[in-house]
Amino acid sequence: MVLVMEVGSRLKEAREAKGLSLDSLQETTKIQKRYLKAIEDGNLHILPGKFYARAFIKEYANAVGIDPAELLQEYKEEIPKTENDEEVQYSRIQRTRKDNNQDKNSKVFSVIPTIIVVLLIIGIFFVAWFLIKQSMEDSNSTSPQKQDENEIIINNPEDNKQDNKDNDEQKNEDESKEGEGDQSKDQQEQEKAKQPELRLDEEASSGTKSTFNLLNATDEVTVTLEASGETWLDVNDEKNESLYSGMLTSEDTPMELEASKAEQLYFNIGNASALTININGVELNYPVDPNENVVQKIWVNLQEQSE
Repeated sequence: MVLVMEVGSRLKEAREAKGLSLDSLQETTKIQKRYLKAIEDGNLHILPGKFYARAFIKEYANAVGIDPAELLQEYKEEIPKTENDEEVQYSRIQRTRKDNNQDKNSKVFSVIPTIIVVLLIIGIFFVAWFLIKQSMEDSNSTSPQKQDENEIIINNPEDNKQDNKDNDEQKNEDESKEGEGDQSKDQQEQEKAKQPELRLDEEASSGTKSTFNLLNATDEVTVTLEASGETWLDVNDEKNESLYSGMLTSEDTPMELEASKAEQLYFNIGNASALTININGVELNYPVDPNENVVQKIWVNLQEQSE
């Protein structure tokens, strides 16, 4: 059992000096009350792990007006170190990404020789076809048919009218096809414009706190969560009603949350580098590097957001 009485007492004194209760602090930090009480009492073994002990202490310090960096430096001998845990976790993620990139590169390089051979065959056929065509044209030009000097060619006016009619019909048909092609392009562009999109609201975002707007939202909203490791996650709607709260692992995912009735979603993420969030099939790209800032808070506006 690890007891961190001095740092816990300092945080508690700062909270009481600001007149904050544990309930109000829970609303501010989105950290469960029992974990806040454990930090004040020094019972850090109750927390999910050493990594979250440091993360929760930093959030607590921010909420009561204490510089987290100075606090961690001052009590560095008392607060659990997580260097080994973080190195193992990040090395596992980086190794997985490296292996995936190597597999993709090997597949690409294995296809290149096949593409080269196909291009060579196509080139050979094209050259052969061109030479044969050129030879036939030369043969026709060297042996022209001699026209009978006494032959008289009379053009039939009816034939000319029919030819002109056929030409006009062909022209109208070509113009009709061209119009259909333009209409198809316009339809494709309209359909593309209706696709959902997550757009960052830069004016409402700062640091690790970000706000996104879901453009072209439909009546049905589905959130898909995929974890590559352990991460603490809270998901609430605009009424602060919880859609999910707890430790999320790769064994629990992919997980789907139904959020069609919500107007806004709030994500409090403990380890963003291990979590991928998709809303209606659109991946949420963290505006801040999750490997450098693992704790992130994100709001997503869902209703009446369209271009």
